[in-house]
Amino acid sequence: MRDPSRRRGLLALAMTGIVIFLNAPIILMVMNSFQTTDVIVARRSLWPEALTAINYERLVADTPFLIYLKNSLITAAGSTIFAVFAAVLAGYALARFRSPLLTGYARTLLAVQMFPIILALIPLFLLFRPLGLIDNPLSVILVYGVANLPFATWMARGYFETIPRELEEAALIDGCSHYGAFFRVVLPLSGPGLAAVSIFAFLLSYNEYFVANVFLRTRDAMTLPVGIQMFMQQFSTDWGGLMAAATLMMTPTLILFLFIQKFIVHGAVSGAVKG
Repeated sequence: MRDPSRRRGLLALAMTGIVIFLNAPIILMVMNSFQTTDVIVARRSLWPEALTAINYERLVADTPFLIYLKNSLITAAGSTIFAVFAAVLAGYALARFRSPLLTGYARTLLAVQMFPIILALIPLFLLFRPLGLIDNPLSVILVYGVANLPFATWMARGYFETIPRELEEAALIDGCSHYGAFFRVVLPLSGPGLAAVSIFAFLLSYNEYFVANVFLRTRDAMTLPVGIQMFMQQFSTDWGGLMAAATLMMTPTLILFLFIQKFIVHGAVSGAVKG
């Protein structure tokens, strides 16, 4: 009979190897961010020789990286608030009520989710230009919010269906209105699920490139995915600066995942199973 502790140790070693293998590109990116472009191009081994923070110093001092970061956080937060607010109301209605109008809305959500956003960019550009929304964060906030709405609505609906109706009925018997039962009973209980919805919506907006590249054209309006391409020029690429910018761009989402990963798992599992 095998020793259980030895078996667990081998399993942990195997899992560690798999994690390192799957995250090798990220590890190499972080390591190369502490190397100059000349050293990266000339180096023959994967392991860095001499570490330097010059890429990060140049990134903050000589580039508008902080402006891009601010724009990314504003657009991601704005679109998340918009999408989650609409998704909460729509998801609750789909979970609790039945009517032909709601059935049509649910089918429309499915159609919108299958519709490629790239097909709507030219009409949206022609619509936003006379409204003065080009180079305006509001344009991408609206597009991101609408793009996230179908997924956020279905996820919120799945979570609301796990909350027993009897809790709302008890609140109604105690004198609450439907709105009071929703805001005082259902909404507080749906905190983990709504946190998961918000996280997914935020990450999708924070990492999106194509829509922002169409509507945000000037330096003061660009987000990080668009602004980071300044390190890639026609005949050369600043690999050191590019690696440092990508590492800093990844850091907020990494920190976010460390603190809210339990909400992601809880919200996804609870929203997928109807209680």
